[in-house]
Amino acid sequence: MEPLKFLSDEDVKSMHEATMRIMEEIGIIWTHKPSLDILTDAGCTIKGNRVCFPPELVMESAAKANKRPVIRGRNGQVDELGSGNVYFHNLGGARDVFDARTGTHHTATAEDCVNATRVLDALPNCHTVTPFFTPPDVPNEMMALHMYRHTLSNTTKPVQGPGIQFGHEVKYAVEMAAVVGTPAHELTLSLSPVSPLTMHDVAAQAIMDMANAGVINSNLPAPTGGATSPMTITGSLVQQSAETLAPLVLAQLINPGCGVIYCGRLGMLEPRTGLIWGGVELGISSAATVQLGHYYGFSVNVYGFSTNAHTLDAQNAFERGLNASLPALAGADELSGIGEMEAGVMGSFAQMVLDNELAKSVLRLRAGLSADVDHLAIEIIGNVMDTNRNYLAQKHTLKHLRAGEMALTKLAERNSWDTWEEKMGRKQMADYATDEAERILREHVVPPLEPHQEAELDRILESAARETVKVKK
Repeated sequence: MEPLKFLSDEDVKSMHEATMRIMEEIGIIWTHKPSLDILTDAGCTIKGNRVCFPPELVMESAAKANKRPVIRGRNGQVDELGSGNVYFHNLGGARDVFDARTGTHHTATAEDCVNATRVLDALPNCHTVTPFFTPPDVPNEMMALHMYRHTLSNTTKPVQGPGIQFGHEVKYAVEMAAVVGTPAHELTLSLSPVSPLTMHDVAAQAIMDMANAGVINSNLPAPTGGATSPMTITGSLVQQSAETLAPLVLAQLINPGCGVIYCGRLGMLEPRTGLIWGGVELGISSAATVQLGHYYGFSVNVYGFSTNAHTLDAQNAFERGLNASLPALAGADELSGIGEMEAGVMGSFAQMVLDNELAKSVLRLRAGLSADVDHLAIEIIGNVMDTNRNYLAQKHTLKHLRAGEMALTKLAERNSWDTWEEKMGRKQMADYATDEAERILREHVVPPLEPHQEAELDRILESAARETVKVKK
């Protein structure tokens, strides 16, 4: 199925040219001297506290990057980004848990962190796992490493490394990944520049450390349109693109050919509350981000399952349905947000299960339709008309049911009113999802790591804590 274009080719070219002008004429706030030395030696110029990037250097750096990185799980599962498939992964770093059974929420516990990973491990349409909840009572400097360490124990799927802030996190994440057999070049780590157009010293050092380690860079700008980027979506997207490409240049100067995923997390300001808006504009901006990232040849990861909703209600379904479908139709390589609620502040086990079903439907949507001889079914129609039979008895029917002509959901209510009321207890889709999440937590067993692997992960985490304490002094 051909990708759906939300922007014309000329529009995309204009956005690219605007991005280059921002990087060359306006520049990025950047004061970290070791990285500035590398950038200026390559032709960048300094204007006050900003570094300006020549367009030819940006494009040369983009050309050098590995745009088709591979992510592998300890079960051998491989996601080859840019292969034409769309992969799904969950929200990372939520603070709160929505309890669908009681309709209440609470701050995530250590048990919630483990259980979220176990549920995601069981869901077939969640292809990679990102550490979901932030654990309580963990220092900020150690947060990402704690999240990553405990995710590795509770899934066999590929683990997308958490968002990092500091260079020391790179070293220890690479060591942890090696314990489960993941080499550095198959590990993703993400880092968010500060919008607008700012690369703090600790972030610049972390980019250097990521490049030296050879990990896949998932630079993750998250501007808010109307607050930290322009109110216009295309204006915000070109700023976001400059924030994505600037650290890419540094990484490719240090380690040409290291892997890159082009990411975007643009959210629009809700002017009545000051929060991020999860309406259709988010889906549009994600779709446009896909087009711009593909212009440079990159695999693209954007928001998918996103909503401002606080419960599993109609707003939730309608926002995430739009926001997942639009970038998927635009050709996204990876969609994030499984389990996300309240614009990323909260998540839910039942929501994870619902999103697994939505992902299945999105995959069917993106597959499109075929008009080949077998699908047009002229011979089958003639056979049925000649024999006065219906189509249920035809092998053709079973063949295409099995082949996925219909994305048969397990959770949606498909009974008559009477059956639904009398036999199903008037349960709704969210009720079935809650039941399924609870079943997974009772029954799903994740193949454990070997005891020596668990011990080694604990040792690495303890070493990181000692270094962090030393660094803070």
